[in-house]
Amino acid sequence: MIENNIVQKGASKRRFRYFTVTILLAILALLLCAMVLLLGNTIYSPSVVLRVLLGESVQGATFAISTLRLPRMLSALLAGMAFGMAGSTFQTMLRNPLASPDIIGITSGSSVAAVFCILVLSLSGTVVSAAAVVSGLLVAVTIYFLSKGGSFSGGRLILIGIGVQAMLNAVISFLLLRASEYDVPGALRWLSGTLNGIRMSQLGGLFIAVVVFGLIIILLGRHLRILELGEQSAISLGVRTDVTRILLIISAVFLIAFATAVTGPIAFVAFLAGPIATKLVGIGAPTEFPAGLTGAILVLASDLIGQFAFDTSFPVGIITGILGSPYLLYLLIRMNKRGGAA
Repeated sequence: MIENNIVQKGASKRRFRYFTVTILLAILALLLCAMVLLLGNTIYSPSVVLRVLLGESVQGATFAISTLRLPRMLSALLAGMAFGMAGSTFQTMLRNPLASPDIIGITSGSSVAAVFCILVLSLSGTVVSAAAVVSGLLVAVTIYFLSKGGSFSGGRLILIGIGVQAMLNAVISFLLLRASEYDVPGALRWLSGTLNGIRMSQLGGLFIAVVVFGLIIILLGRHLRILELGEQSAISLGVRTDVTRILLIISAVFLIAFATAVTGPIAFVAFLAGPIATKLVGIGAPTEFPAGLTGAILVLASDLIGQFAFDTSFPVGIITGILGSPYLLYLLIRMNKRGGAA
């Protein structure tokens, strides 16, 4: 009886911590969204922003808020959530913090198609986005089946993914070297991960992807945490591991592909969001939605830093790359000291 009370109290504390952290993350994300709408070359008051959002035409403010800042804010929010949830899903499922989509080649799969369309085919807009989505899916499927062998191996998938990423990055470098010097700057801006110039018409697919595939990942969260226990444990607990893993991979890849198609490969958001969310909500708690909120916060905050913290404006991917690189080095050093254990 006493043991049951202790277990119930522990579970209540974990639930309270989870909901408290999630609510605070949501509030912080909303505050950053408001800052993106308020701040710029002209700082508008909250009342002006609210009037514009409600459809009122305000001279001098409607264009800046509706056409420039609102798509920027929504793309940061949606792409950050997509990167965060997808990265956390891969890291949890493969039980390795290095198993992030931007490290195991999936993001590069989307990037290589987009760069090819921009530099070789001179395309832009929807066609580039569609090519990035399809290419990301094809690369993810290829990596998965190459790593499957007799049975699924997370370590094998990570190693194959890193090799595929190196190959795709070489293709991207080759395309940049052979391209016209007038086309290269546009491709480089896209590759750095940027929110500049995004239009509302580009966000429909990303919004649907976040809602549909994000919901699938959240609903499969319980099975995802069981998969973290290992293949045999998951099977003994009644989880259909192959079906669950395929659904999770497809959902995460769609999130990554749609987000990359809109914003470009924003560096390290998928890599950082999961570990940060895990530290905040605690080990064993569901991290899918908190990781999505963490990813949104990283992108929104990095965009504000890139716009206003320096004399020169920097793309959001430059800032997230600066934030993520030290953590990657720390993680590699720690894993080396522990003989490969994260």
